[in-house]
Amino acid sequence: MSGSLLPSIVEDYRVLARKRLPRQLFEFIDGGSFAEETVAANRTDFARLRLRQRVLRPVGEVDLSTTVLGERWSLPIGLGPVGLAGLTRRRGELQALRAAQSAGTQFCLSTVALCSLEEVAAQSRQPFWFQLYIMRDRGFARELIGRAKAAGCRALVLTVDLAVAGLRHRDVQTGMTGGLDWVGRARVAADYARRWAWLWDVGVQGRPHLFGNLLSAVPNARRLSDFYQFTRANWDPSVSWADIDWIRSEWGGPLVIKGILDAEDATQAVKAGAQALIVSNHGGRQLDGVGSTISSLPAVVQAVGSDAEVLLDGGVRNGIDVLRALALGAKACLVGRPWIYALAARGEQGVAGLLATYRRELEISLALAGLTRIADVDRNALVQGTTR
Repeated sequence: MSGSLLPSIVEDYRVLARKRLPRQLFEFIDGGSFAEETVAANRTDFARLRLRQRVLRPVGEVDLSTTVLGERWSLPIGLGPVGLAGLTRRRGELQALRAAQSAGTQFCLSTVALCSLEEVAAQSRQPFWFQLYIMRDRGFARELIGRAKAAGCRALVLTVDLAVAGLRHRDVQTGMTGGLDWVGRARVAADYARRWAWLWDVGVQGRPHLFGNLLSAVPNARRLSDFYQFTRANWDPSVSWADIDWIRSEWGGPLVIKGILDAEDATQAVKAGAQALIVSNHGGRQLDGVGSTISSLPAVVQAVGSDAEVLLDGGVRNGIDVLRALALGAKACLVGRPWIYALAARGEQGVAGLLATYRRELEISLALAGLTRIADVDRNALVQGTTR
């Protein structure tokens, strides 16, 4: 499945990532659940929104800065949490962090990162965000929250759409979930062995190949299938809104809930004490056939009003997509696959290049829409009749 409808820097990086990464790892990053209908909808539904071109308006100076949870971002695009980023490039989470902070925006570290909270904090110039899953072992969850506080994390991003893992056929086919016979395992090993650049960068220089935030829970996890085994055993399908109170009391700082698509859930999330929501369908990796992020955004924004900030994560491939999301009420956008493609393709330089391209695309799009500030973007930036 193509990662983009039209040529773009994201698609360029995707092609390079596919050439460089072992197939098993690339398909894990690139794939979605079931028939991947929602993966496709995340992209196609953006294209349904038509922007208004306005002329003869002074747009010599364009300001892309915005404020998210009291933080100033130099552009309304941050790097969302992506698991196993350190398997695509040597200490990949650190490279992405440096690129984001150099661009003046935010980076969110995943629970299932290779680089630990402490390793990232040691190289961070400013507070970053940390993403957390609610696990069966509340003691371990409490430990992770404490580590995030000690690392100086600015916000806790609680992912709530992974009560059980979605059925991702590509991961089954490549053996990511385990279950291959000896012939299949030999094919996977041969594919890894022929990726010389990746082997040297990640396999040799990128050690240790451990889940840095999960060492006390899975100290010997070294294979991708270990990730799936851990999630099946530890993600808690019994979690409810009552558990959010416990998380909030343990954390004590800004709480962001990620994985909201429904207006009623959005209202409940605000009641539970979330300061921000992230409209996300996990990149189409959980329940296939649900609404795209951009089609779900307006109802969530309307439901929460000014009670919480709303961000969008999923399907954003260029600056025009960001402008569309802002016009429908998003405070900012997070990207996942785009930055992991860029990281896999060119490391920190790739992520920096991706953010620079997003910045330039958004500057041009904003100016051609007759606007000069992110704060001025609203539904008037869209052609009426395309926002349903």
